[in-house]
Amino acid sequence: MKLAVSNLGLPAYYHLGMLPLVHSLGVEGLEVVPAHTWPDLVSSRMVESYRAAAEQAGLAIIGMHGLFRHRPDLGIFATGDKRARSLELLVQLSAVTRDLGGRTLVLESRRRNDIPEREAWLQCRDFLHEVLPRIESHGTVLCFAPLAAEGGDFCTLARHCYMLTNAIDHDSFGLHLGAAALSANGEMGHTTFAAVRGRLELIHLDEPDHAMLGSSGRVDHTDMRNHLAAITYKGWASLVQTASAEPGTSLQQGLRFFADSYMSAGTKRGIRV
Repeated sequence: MKLAVSNLGLPAYYHLGMLPLVHSLGVEGLEVVPAHTWPDLVSSRMVESYRAAAEQAGLAIIGMHGLFRHRPDLGIFATGDKRARSLELLVQLSAVTRDLGGRTLVLESRRRNDIPEREAWLQCRDFLHEVLPRIESHGTVLCFAPLAAEGGDFCTLARHCYMLTNAIDHDSFGLHLGAAALSANGEMGHTTFAAVRGRLELIHLDEPDHAMLGSSGRVDHTDMRNHLAAITYKGWASLVQTASAEPGTSLQQGLRFFADSYMSAGTKRGIRV
């Protein structure tokens, strides 16, 4: 696996100075949360500056997650003007991801609320049929992540995401898995991983509420590692945890747990914690 970290684990907005430290710890990639990176509208100059800082630090930007973070008014089930703004935001973020040099966009929050389930699936299909043709020229891939209960109430299981990806059958719609949701939903098993072998765009290594990796005791990371090894996963794995009062220390602790849980003795030398 190639290791990335989410910038959610770094101070909001003002963390470019920490990127050389991130790379020095053995990390190769950076995943971006838009609302944690820029406080308002994103200009092309801001995107260029961020990419340049990451590249200068030796980090490749792999994509974005938390796309509707702090925007509960928007989403795939919004209506009218809010629906139009949701579509525009995703298209904009896809273009920003492309300009950053990334590929994946992970949609982590989906709430149908009082919409009947069948109607929700139809609305989701129509939304995707609108947005995917508008991002395909960017070379990006929109991914639905499985969700724990606190993350939403629509398409929450890995098998739901798998079925939807097959039904949509579009090159710009892909598969993503996260450790915390798989554990919460009881899907940390061979069947889940065998079904997505060779098709995974990205893995999130995380805990409930994005706590520090390994701190909850509710995620079997050894099991996760074994399943990833069984399907010979070679793509990006992104460590996702929120920043603490001492982000450098918490990042090192999370990476130390990653090295102990996911890496063999022969490959640990790449992680310097």
